[in-house]
Amino acid sequence: MPEENGRPARTGRALRFGRAALAALVLLCGLTLLAGYANKDRCTGPEFNEWGRSEPDYQKRIYGDFCYSDIQHLWIGRDIDRHVFPYLHGGITEKGELFGGSIEYPVLTGVLVWLGALGARDDAGFLLGSALVMAPFGLLTAWLLGRLSRWRALLWAVSPPLVLYAFHNWDLPVVACAVAAVYVLHRGWGRAGAGLPLVSRATAASVLLALGFAFKLYPGAFVAPLALYVLAGGGRTASGEREIPQGSRAQAAVRVVLAAVVTVVVVNLPFALFGYEGWRASFTFQQLRQVDVTTNSIWFWGFRPFSDPANPDFQAMVDWLSPTLVLASFLVACLVGWRRFRVEGVYPWVQVSAAMLCGFLLLHKVHSPQYTLWLVPFLVLVRVRWGWVLAYFAADLAMGVGIFRWYYAIVVGAPSGVYDGFAAQAVMIGVWGRAALLAGLFVAFLAADSTVDGRIGVGALPSGRRVPLPAG
Repeated sequence: MPEENGRPARTGRALRFGRAALAALVLLCGLTLLAGYANKDRCTGPEFNEWGRSEPDYQKRIYGDFCYSDIQHLWIGRDIDRHVFPYLHGGITEKGELFGGSIEYPVLTGVLVWLGALGARDDAGFLLGSALVMAPFGLLTAWLLGRLSRWRALLWAVSPPLVLYAFHNWDLPVVACAVAAVYVLHRGWGRAGAGLPLVSRATAASVLLALGFAFKLYPGAFVAPLALYVLAGGGRTASGEREIPQGSRAQAAVRVVLAAVVTVVVVNLPFALFGYEGWRASFTFQQLRQVDVTTNSIWFWGFRPFSDPANPDFQAMVDWLSPTLVLASFLVACLVGWRRFRVEGVYPWVQVSAAMLCGFLLLHKVHSPQYTLWLVPFLVLVRVRWGWVLAYFAADLAMGVGIFRWYYAIVVGAPSGVYDGFAAQAVMIGVWGRAALLAGLFVAFLAADSTVDGRIGVGALPSGRRVPLPAG
């Protein structure tokens, strides 16, 4: 396959994915987002109490009809209904209760929450406003994935997780940031940006990952493999030379990391200066969060009955063991990626990022249902077998439906044990099915090829046979 600027030229199959196909992909994504909104909107109204909470039987409906969303639920309890600008006047009590406009998310998500609430008078209006604010990010993600991986982007555009979780929480913007970073690095930004040096594209990608950090933290971890990609010299030019010469690679990698650090500081500094207690409360809330029935993680279900929130020794252990293991999984992924670079010649930063995310989802003490949206783009960007995709979607569906039907049984006082009905069994399938698949995907991602540029890390012969490139 011929190459242009170190990337495969757009011939054959790539040419058949044109503007019409891209428009169709975005349109399908829009229809999926509409379905996702309609699913969550089933829980709103038809009546509202004095605080703008949907009635009647709100608590039973959100679980029994599995149309619960954090967006609608948090209309009450975070001063969102009072339209308080977040962080500036808030804080957190010793019991971990937020007040005065503080919310449990990083600052850019807080701003989005505030924007979604503008003009809303009840939780239905807040859900609609938030959906209107976030939908463009979902459509942008579909467009970017289509440009990067063509028809495989249908995994995002029409996926069941997008219906279940698009408006469950505020996750579409952070996903868009992560995907945009991949796009900018490998495609530039339009015709003018496509020819920019790798260092400039990598710096811009790092800024996007840092903005993602200011939405939901996790993209910040991908700066490490991005910097290693730059340290390894990037890809190859048409002449076979490295995109970054040997002598300037370390400096370029440091520049990528510094770009992320500076961006995070610039975004957070105004909030920290003008409302430190409220800004700090979002991080304190996550630190104080205990492993319990709402966290859906292996830590709660794998250590019953010791994982009860009333057991302070277990909670204290998880507080240090979980992040330690997460960081260890990050290190393993980066090292395996470096070993692959030594064999194939290009550092597989997209695959390493995907594996790091699997390590986080598996080992973090909280595994909220909507985190699946973080993983789906990597199922597009990395060429894993379809069996992995279908199995994960099945386990996620069992979790996404089962957990709320199980909560409903608890709320109404019905039998809720594993042997009492399918709801609790579906939760077990979801928890342990996802855990097993994440462990397998950690390995599969690190061994797979990226769909971004075809087979990353290999050269192409005129005959079509592919050979490894030297690492130097």
